[in-house]
Amino acid sequence: MIPTAYPTQDEIARLTARMLLEIKAVDFNTDTPFTLASGLPSPSYVDCRKLISFPRIRATLMDFLTVTVMRNAGFEAFDNIAGGETAGIPFAALVAERMALPMTYVRKKPKGYGRNARIEGAMTEGQRVLLVEDLTTDGGSKLSFVDAIRDTGATCAHTAVIFYYDIFPETTKTLGDHGVSLHHLCTWWDVLAEAKAQKAFSDSTLAEVEKFLNDPRTWQEANKKA
Repeated sequence: MIPTAYPTQDEIARLTARMLLEIKAVDFNTDTPFTLASGLPSPSYVDCRKLISFPRIRATLMDFLTVTVMRNAGFEAFDNIAGGETAGIPFAALVAERMALPMTYVRKKPKGYGRNARIEGAMTEGQRVLLVEDLTTDGGSKLSFVDAIRDTGATCAHTAVIFYYDIFPETTKTLGDHGVSLHHLCTWWDVLAEAKAQKAFSDSTLAEVEKFLNDPRTWQEANKKA
């Protein structure tokens, strides 16, 4: 069912951050930084996959994502909802259900047998496709999914995520240069503000995380393992 309640974007961001903190889908650790997929250190970590195990929070955030996309892109802007393998697949299915639209998913690479397809499900030429993912850091990983969608003859000018890092200035340019608009629910800045309001971490931890968010490349260089 398409949601009919439309909280402000600021309220959506605050509530999303609160939910992520509540289920410990985000964490701060400045003593023993996390190692990201890039191999670089970070005092902050987010795992949106955890959301699928919390039905009330999951449902609320999918309502938020649906209304955010419709408000920003249009109420009749899409014909197909595509999830990126693997984290985007459950969220794409939930958004597609709310919007009463077909759902597909995009493989990271061809499966290597059978049709050797990257698109699973029915996607046809001319369809306007929304790419749904769990999060984006610098936007780069989205481009391969977008290109696979466009290779079918469909169009893809929008991607929607629950969490956007919003600490790397090249992100919106990377996506924009590829003709893609980004829609999101909250950022690290929203989580930091809510963590401060809740006093969820020590003042020293929050200060160090804020230092990282303001200049992540310098912080990572200074905290790399020898």
